[in-house]
Amino acid sequence: MFVLLFILIVVLFGLGFLHPLWWVAAAVLVFAATRHGRGGGGWIRGDGSDLGEYRDYENRRDRQDRWDRRYSRRHRARWRREDRRDRERRG
Repeated sequence: MFVLLFILIVVLFGLGFLHPLWWVAAAVLVFAATRHGRGGGGWIRGDGSDLGEYRDYENRRDRQDRWDRRYSRRHRARWRREDRRDRERRG
């Protein structure tokens, strides 16, 4: 999606050499993409909220993996060793 938007902006900028109105259209598109895209924050954000959401997802996924490993019957000893290594790394 972002690649298509970038290509559209480049094309509009290129057409601006034929008629300056296309430059205005490209500028409006860039403004809209940075201010009002993807949930109100835009694609260029300084708050790092996407990164925080991904970290939350990663933590949930890791907890679910540990739960599945701990309570599965196969390879229980190996999972316990890996869990112990994970705790040692975090600790």
